[in-house]
Amino acid sequence: MSVLQYAEGLTDRQAADQVRARMDWKFLLGLELDDPGFDFCVLCDFRARLIEHGLEEKVLDLVLERISGLGLLRAGGRQRTDSTHVLAAVRTLNRMEFVGETLRAALEALSAAAPQWLSALVTADWVRRYGARIDSYRFAKGENVRQEWAEQVGRDGFTILEAAFAPGSPGWLREIPAVQVLRRAWVEQYHRDGEGVHWREGKDLPPGRCRLSSPYDPDARYSIKRGSGWCGYKTHLSETCELDAPHLITQVITTDATVADTDVTETVHQGLAARELLPAEHDVDAGYVTAAHIVTAQDRYGIELVGPLGPDTCHDNHQGEHFAQSAFTIDWQARTVTCPQCKTSTSWSCQRKSSGTPLARVHFTAQDCGSCPVREKCTKAANGKWGRSLTLLPQDQQEALETRRREQLTDEWQKRYNIRAGVEGTISQAVRRTQIRRTRFTGLPKTHLGHIFAATAINIIRLDAWLTETPLGPTRTSHLV
Repeated sequence: MSVLQYAEGLTDRQAADQVRARMDWKFLLGLELDDPGFDFCVLCDFRARLIEHGLEEKVLDLVLERISGLGLLRAGGRQRTDSTHVLAAVRTLNRMEFVGETLRAALEALSAAAPQWLSALVTADWVRRYGARIDSYRFAKGENVRQEWAEQVGRDGFTILEAAFAPGSPGWLREIPAVQVLRRAWVEQYHRDGEGVHWREGKDLPPGRCRLSSPYDPDARYSIKRGSGWCGYKTHLSETCELDAPHLITQVITTDATVADTDVTETVHQGLAARELLPAEHDVDAGYVTAAHIVTAQDRYGIELVGPLGPDTCHDNHQGEHFAQSAFTIDWQARTVTCPQCKTSTSWSCQRKSSGTPLARVHFTAQDCGSCPVREKCTKAANGKWGRSLTLLPQDQQEALETRRREQLTDEWQKRYNIRAGVEGTISQAVRRTQIRRTRFTGLPKTHLGHIFAATAINIIRLDAWLTETPLGPTRTSHLV
């Protein structure tokens, strides 16, 4: 029933009404025509039980197994993956609204749970400041006035936290979720010293991936991509793209909004391996591809990861002419590099990035580079002081990087890669049909469960279209192209 609910874009209450009113739903669910149905709140309890027992993926697994049994889904072949943003079921707040609403939410929870304990702390001024939603009135325009208001909220929040965590206070007070959120938010947003309470600014703030964005959804994060910002999550959809079979979603991954696509590639392959649906070729956009991913996908899973890598733009000058790394000859055994002018490097040092990725730093002498007739095409280092330097990945990754950069410039590779664009239609269908652009729930686990239901609904819709030979909708193209 949850799959049918997403297939038709219904709320819980509407879905429960359909069970009581529609004959086709009763038939699909195996119910008698006079079955009275059930209260819509049962769906919430059902989702909670699925998450509690780790069965979020079960419905998608069952459908994929059934389709595999029909011979319409198999390992190998081609698959493609892309992501889209998902808005949280909460309002996007600026910092002042966030701290004010976080404190107000904690006060509301405490006033319901321990009214007598709270009445000893608050005054009439607190009711004026926090009685209404923080976004229901405008803040003063003066910077000093806003700063003073934010610091006042900080002091009030610390008053509540000190009282809740005092030795004589009931221990259960600090276990209230809104109080726990308040404590975490105040650690992230404020600091105290001998002069009072102050905002955290700049580098003193925790990174966005660790910082709360809403007191009502602790898993939601704020992120920006291509100039568009949103508070919420990202979902990654992988689908088959064979010409002689229906295009079916095989993997769904939900992350918070700050997780980069490149961090999900390995997780996608692990999930497909667990379902025994690994493709022979995986088409993705540039966000999912690094040289390390290409090597790992081939060595560990036997997958050819197809996606563009960024061009070599190091030491590019104003005329756009430069010697890229591919112009240098690398002797991996001798640990030397020969430049286009047949000069040999003098140092090779093994290092690691902050992420742990190994790399090699190679340097040429200032004497060799200083008198070089093509120096301007090779390095921007100050003349006579430094020579050309190169940063190399491990041999297998460096060779994969250079090979891919050559391949992606050919018309043959571009024509082969065109199939990746079809996943945009899948995202469009999921957004329009199952309304995944905005999550219905708070929290990452429930949001992911909703995406699983949506993917399963899309698969059943597509399987029906395939079996009934319904043609695919035409792709819209601009007349300006």
